[in-house]
Amino acid sequence: MSGTAARYADWLAVAVEEARAGRAEGGVPIGAALVGRDGRVLGRGHNRRVQDGDPSAHGETAAFRAAGRQRSYTGTTMVTTLSPCWYCSGLVRQFGISRVVVGEARTFHGGHDWLAEHGVEVVLLDDPGCVRMMTDFIAAEPALWNEDIGVD
Repeated sequence: MSGTAARYADWLAVAVEEARAGRAEGGVPIGAALVGRDGRVLGRGHNRRVQDGDPSAHGETAAFRAAGRQRSYTGTTMVTTLSPCWYCSGLVRQFGISRVVVGEARTFHGGHDWLAEHGVEVVLLDDPGCVRMMTDFIAAEPALWNEDIGVD
Protein backbone atom coordinates (compact mmCIF):
# COMPACT_ATOMS: atom_id res chain seq x y z
CA MET A 1 0.00 0.00 0.00
CA SER A 2 1.41 3.38 -0.95
CA GLY A 3 1.88 6.13 1.61
CA THR A 4 -1.11 8.04 0.28
CA ALA A 5 -3.33 4.94 0.27
CA ALA A 6 -2.26 4.11 3.83
CA ARG A 7 -3.06 7.67 4.93
CA TYR A 8 -6.53 7.46 3.35
CA ALA A 9 -7.10 4.08 5.03
CA ASP A 10 -6.15 5.54 8.42
CA TRP A 11 -8.49 8.49 7.94
CA LEU A 12 -11.30 6.24 6.74
CA ALA A 13 -10.86 4.09 9.86
CA VAL A 14 -11.74 7.16 11.95
CA ALA A 15 -14.90 7.75 9.90
CA VAL A 16 -15.86 4.05 10.10
CA GLU A 17 -15.44 4.12 13.89
CA GLU A 18 -17.82 7.08 13.98
CA ALA A 19 -20.32 5.32 11.69
CA ARG A 20 -20.34 2.28 13.96
CA ALA A 21 -20.88 4.50 17.00
CA GLY A 22 -23.86 6.11 15.28
CA ARG A 23 -25.39 2.74 14.46
CA ALA A 24 -24.83 1.52 18.03
CA GLU A 25 -26.84 4.55 19.20
CA GLY A 26 -29.74 3.52 16.92
CA GLY A 27 -28.89 5.94 14.15
CA VAL A 28 -27.73 5.86 10.55
CA PRO A 29 -24.18 4.46 10.16
CA ILE A 30 -22.48 7.33 8.38
CA GLY A 31 -19.28 8.76 9.84
CA ALA A 32 -16.87 11.47 8.83
CA ALA A 33 -13.66 13.25 9.77
CA LEU A 34 -12.25 16.62 8.76
CA VAL A 35 -8.49 16.35 8.32
CA GLY A 36 -6.10 19.29 8.32
CA ARG A 37 -3.36 20.09 5.82
CA ASP A 38 -0.90 18.38 8.16
CA GLY A 39 -2.85 15.10 8.16
CA ARG A 40 -4.13 15.56 11.71
CA VAL A 41 -7.82 14.89 12.38
CA LEU A 42 -9.38 18.25 13.27
CA GLY A 43 -12.87 16.93 13.96
CA ARG A 44 -14.88 13.76 13.72
CA GLY A 45 -18.55 12.90 13.94
CA HIS A 46 -21.42 10.73 12.83
CA ASN A 47 -24.95 11.08 11.58
CA ARG A 48 -27.14 11.99 14.58
CA ARG A 49 -30.44 12.73 12.81
CA VAL A 50 -32.30 10.04 14.76
CA GLN A 51 -30.56 10.51 18.10
CA ASP A 52 -30.99 14.29 18.16
CA GLY A 53 -34.21 14.59 16.15
CA ASP A 54 -32.26 17.02 13.96
CA PRO A 55 -32.49 16.56 10.18
CA SER A 56 -29.32 18.62 9.68
CA ALA A 57 -27.13 16.44 11.93
CA HIS A 58 -25.24 14.62 9.18
CA GLY A 59 -21.85 12.97 9.72
CA GLU A 60 -19.97 15.55 7.68
CA THR A 61 -21.61 18.48 9.46
CA ALA A 62 -20.84 16.88 12.82
CA ALA A 63 -17.16 16.50 11.89
CA PHE A 64 -17.07 20.06 10.56
CA ARG A 65 -18.61 21.44 13.76
CA ALA A 66 -16.29 19.37 15.94
CA ALA A 67 -13.28 20.84 14.12
CA GLY A 68 -14.24 24.33 15.23
CA ARG A 69 -13.38 27.51 13.40
CA GLN A 70 -10.43 27.36 11.07
CA ARG A 71 -8.81 30.40 9.50
CA SER A 72 -9.04 28.63 6.15
CA TYR A 73 -10.21 25.24 4.93
CA THR A 74 -7.90 25.23 1.90
CA GLY A 75 -5.90 22.02 1.95
CA THR A 76 -8.28 20.21 4.30
CA THR A 77 -9.89 16.85 3.54
CA MET A 78 -13.38 15.64 4.40
CA VAL A 79 -13.37 11.88 4.82
CA THR A 80 -16.76 10.21 4.80
CA THR A 81 -17.96 6.61 4.76
CA LEU A 82 -20.63 7.40 2.15
CA SER A 83 -20.82 9.76 -0.82
CA PRO A 84 -21.87 13.15 0.57
CA CYS A 85 -25.44 14.27 -0.03
CA TRP A 86 -26.16 17.64 -1.67
CA TYR A 87 -26.34 19.34 1.73
CA CYS A 88 -22.90 18.10 2.76
CA SER A 89 -21.50 18.67 -0.73
CA GLY A 90 -22.62 22.28 -0.39
CA LEU A 91 -20.76 22.53 2.91
CA VAL A 92 -17.58 21.33 1.21
CA ARG A 93 -17.94 23.93 -1.55
CA GLN A 94 -19.05 26.76 0.74
CA PHE A 95 -15.97 26.49 2.92
CA GLY A 96 -13.43 25.56 0.24
CA ILE A 97 -12.54 22.10 1.54
CA SER A 98 -10.00 20.87 -1.00
CA ARG A 99 -10.49 17.10 -1.01
CA VAL A 100 -13.20 14.56 -0.22
CA VAL A 101 -12.31 10.94 0.44
CA VAL A 102 -15.39 8.73 0.01
CA GLY A 103 -15.61 5.25 1.52
CA GLU A 104 -18.30 4.11 -0.91
CA ALA A 105 -20.86 5.37 -3.40
CA ARG A 106 -22.64 2.16 -4.42
CA THR A 107 -25.55 2.48 -2.00
CA PHE A 108 -25.90 6.24 -2.45
CA HIS A 109 -24.41 8.34 -5.21
CA GLY A 110 -24.44 11.81 -3.71
CA GLY A 111 -22.79 15.00 -4.91
CA HIS A 112 -19.21 13.85 -5.33
CA ASP A 113 -19.30 14.14 -9.14
CA TRP A 114 -20.53 17.72 -8.82
CA LEU A 115 -17.74 18.44 -6.35
CA ALA A 116 -15.15 17.07 -8.77
CA GLU A 117 -16.61 19.18 -11.60
CA HIS A 118 -16.08 22.23 -9.40
CA GLY A 119 -12.44 21.66 -8.53
CA VAL A 120 -12.65 19.52 -5.41
CA GLU A 121 -10.34 16.51 -5.50
CA VAL A 122 -12.51 13.42 -4.97
CA VAL A 123 -11.02 10.07 -3.99
CA LEU A 124 -13.51 7.20 -4.19
CA LEU A 125 -12.15 4.23 -2.24
CA ASP A 126 -15.02 1.77 -2.88
CA ASP A 127 -14.27 0.17 0.48
CA PRO A 128 -16.01 -3.24 0.87
CA GLY A 129 -16.49 -2.70 4.60
CA CYS A 130 -18.32 0.58 4.03
CA VAL A 131 -20.49 -1.03 1.35
CA ARG A 132 -21.35 -3.92 3.67
CA MET A 133 -22.13 -1.59 6.58
CA MET A 134 -24.61 0.37 4.45
CA THR A 135 -26.21 -2.60 2.67
CA ASP A 136 -26.75 -4.31 6.04
CA PHE A 137 -28.28 -1.13 7.44
CA ILE A 138 -30.52 -0.56 4.41
CA ALA A 139 -31.79 -4.16 4.60
CA ALA A 140 -32.49 -3.83 8.34
CA GLU A 141 -33.93 -0.28 8.32
CA PRO A 142 -35.36 0.55 4.88
CA ALA A 143 -37.82 3.16 6.19
CA LEU A 144 -35.13 4.96 8.17
CA TRP A 145 -32.80 4.85 5.17
CA ASN A 146 -35.46 6.32 2.89
CA GLU A 147 -36.10 9.06 5.43
CA ASP A 148 -32.39 9.85 5.56
CA ILE A 149 -32.07 10.19 1.79
CA GLY A 150 -35.38 12.02 1.39
CA VAL A 151 -37.44 9.31 -0.31
CA ASP A 152 -41.16 9.04 0.58
